[in-house]
This record gives sequence, structure tokens and C-alpha cells, in this order.
Amino acid sequence: MALSFSPSLVIFDCDGVLVDTEPVANRLLVRVLAEDGFHASYEETRRFFVGRTMEAVMRHVEEAIGRPLREDWPEYIRAETFKAFAAGIDAVPGVEAVLRTLKSRAIPFCVASSGKFEKMRFTLGATKLLPLVEDVLFSAEEVAHGKPAPDLFLHAAARMGHTPETCLVVEDSVPGVQAAVAAGMPVVGYAGDPHTDAEGLKSEGAHVISDMSALPALLGLK
Repeated sequence: MALSFSPSLVIFDCDGVLVDTEPVANRLLVRVLAEDGFHASYEETRRFFVGRTMEAVMRHVEEAIGRPLREDWPEYIRAETFKAFAAGIDAVPGVEAVLRTLKSRAIPFCVASSGKFEKMRFTLGATKLLPLVEDVLFSAEEVAHGKPAPDLFLHAAARMGHTPETCLVVEDSVPGVQAAVAAGMPVVGYAGDPHTDAEGLKSEGAHVISDMSALPALLGLK
């Protein structure tokens, strides 16, 4: 089945959509949060925090535990995450072929992530995807409000020269789907990881797929 329109631009989230970093990052988050007095399971961190900036996570945790975390907590988490990623991360299965198909059909695409540029370049470089997207990276650090606000997707579309209604977003988080819907952009929810909230993605308005290789067919490219 193909979508009812042909997008002029495809906007990909990064973590969990291009690079398979969520398991590593969230297991680390469980451990560090417990050290700070916030006890959550791996499944809960996936549900509450995927798609959000570390600053947003920090605000949530501080409110829950009733005290401030260390001032450099987001930077500390990022540094520890980089160390964990150094042990090895993979690209999401099938996504490199999807990017190459889009490129061969001259369909523009870009990346819009809650993560910082440094993180994106590291993870995309480690998975050999960076050469395909290095000139079209957009980060929440460029806008006033991260996901679920629409700011980042609207920023990416404007910078790429496309109107929101002609863009398609590919996301794996509920906040990301909410951001796309708020931006007026159709959205595909990728739920290849068994811990992804597929029902949540669908209820927020995403067309859900569990295999990234299904995306070209949705776009009418196969």
C-alpha cells in the first residue's frame, strides 16, 4: 500500500530511525537515574524519555525527586553515552538502502533530531551513514522548543525549502509523532524495536511500519 501523496521532502529522526542507539542509551539512563534517586525500568525510560532532549529529561527527573540534579547533568549523560556507543552501534536494518533509494530517485531527505550535532555526527559516522546525510542535519539545539513542539520539523522544512504539508516525517517516538502532527506533516512511525510504543505512535496519528524496507513501497517507489 502506498501513501496518498508523494512527499517533496522526507525528514528522518536519528536515534531509533537511522541508528540503533536506543537500547544502549536507555540502559545507561536507567543506571544513572537510579544513582540520582530516580528509579525507572528500561521499559519506562523508553516510554517516558525517548524523543526528548536531555534537558527535558532533567526537568522531569528534578520535578519527580524534588531536588536539582548536578548542573552539568545533561553533559554528563551525553559523555557517558558516547563511551557506551564506543563499544559499537549499528544502523537500523534496511535504512541505508532506503536512503540510497531516495537519493537515486532524487527525493530530498534530511535528519531532524533531539540530539546535538556532535552526537549525530558520532553515531552516524560509526554506522557509516554520515556521508549520506552530513549536509542535511538539523538539531533541537537550533530551536527554542524541542519535540513534541513542532519547531524542529518546521525549521528543517524551511531550511530545505519545502512547505510543511509536502513533507513526510519518519519517527519512532510519541513526542516525535506529536511534533510532526503539530507541524502539519504526515508521519510514518517506525516500530522495528519491540520496545517501541507502536500503539502510541498509531494513536497520535502515525502510519506504523515495523520494517524500514517497507518505506519505499509506501512512497510508491517499488
